[in-house]
Amino acid sequence: MADNVVIMSLAKVLVAAAWADGQISNDEINSLKDLTFHLPGMTAADWAQIEIYIDSPVEEAERARLVAELEATLKTQADKDLALQALDYLLKSDTPPGAAEQDIVDQIKADIQNAKVSSWGRFVHGRTASRSQTVQAAPNRELFMNDFINNKIYYDVKRELASESDSPHISDGELRKLSLAGGLLARVAYSDRLVSNDESQAIVAALQKHWGVSAVEAGVVAKAAAANIQADLDYYRLTRAFFETTSEDERVRFLDVLFAVTTSDGQASYEEVEEIRQIASGLLLTHQQFIEAKLKVPAGLRDN
Repeated sequence: MADNVVIMSLAKVLVAAAWADGQISNDEINSLKDLTFHLPGMTAADWAQIEIYIDSPVEEAERARLVAELEATLKTQADKDLALQALDYLLKSDTPPGAAEQDIVDQIKADIQNAKVSSWGRFVHGRTASRSQTVQAAPNRELFMNDFINNKIYYDVKRELASESDSPHISDGELRKLSLAGGLLARVAYSDRLVSNDESQAIVAALQKHWGVSAVEAGVVAKAAAANIQADLDYYRLTRAFFETTSEDERVRFLDVLFAVTTSDGQASYEEVEEIRQIASGLLLTHQQFIEAKLKVPAGLRDN
């Protein structure tokens, strides 16, 4: 039976192969879930490590690293057979597979078939050793696993801004604070289960005005926040982290920003106002501070 290291390496390669055509379908994701959960040794906790690769496209350099890492874990012919069977299963889930996906899977299978294993469980030096330097320099999103799990908005913002050539520099600390603010703003906007276009634009404007960031940065944060707020985002972690990175004065002024977003679509609903009340409490602001911010909104623009 293959050990857990082989299983995890194989699962990551399967995701990378599924991204070969630049997209990953729901059928492929479901097949990956079915396949990995039934592979020997795979656990629910392991699946969380696979999601970081499902989250966004895996480019050629990163895919090469994953394939090389899989080859290095293969100890027996049975390991190789398991990998080859899993790749065939993946192709069957996408009928018919695209030409790019077929070519890449064929290349991965050829690499695995040519891999030599020893009785000591170590990959024999040769082709893989000669490309080790390239592999080591390849992207490795797992270095940011903690943010992917605990601060998904920041993780998405960081990756997106890294690809924006015209994005101005912003310190990591400020970017984290900005991402937390975006998450709380989106949480208020989503209290009615919909982040409208007006609310998204209001979030962008609020981030630009109160944090002095560019339109590019504000837009990326707003987009990431809106996308992630619909998931099971840890509300306690979000408010606690924002509390720890801001002063009381910043948090009080932030209430005005939250209320500004609620009125961007014409009316601050009861649900939105109550959401801000909960956020204020989570940020350890007093009820009086919340009331003062609320009363700045004209009575005709709020439901309570």
